[in-house]
Amino acid sequence: MKVNTQSVNFNADGKLIDFVQSRLNKMELFYDKVISSDVYLKVENTSSKENKIVEIKVQVPKDRFVVKKQCKTFEEAIDMACSSLERKLVKRKEKIRLYA
Repeated sequence: MKVNTQSVNFNADGKLIDFVQSRLNKMELFYDKVISSDVYLKVENTSSKENKIVEIKVQVPKDRFVVKKQCKTFEEAIDMACSSLERKLVKRKEKIRLYA
């Protein structure tokens, strides 16, 4: 699957990009028709510790899913966003199976 990663207000290191890629590759276990995904990693300039924002947009045939999470670390936010996306993709797959 094609994964586009963009970091806003900072430079992402290779480990973080590899983590995003490996985590999103697992999406294909839940729904095999994922076309592409866009990941936006943002650091918000606030005083709170939860200033890391991850927004993931996943493109599937005839639909798009967007999940946005804010946490203390990017890894935690990516895990939470991917978990939400996995649930959405499983629902979509079940819905298609009902009408097919």
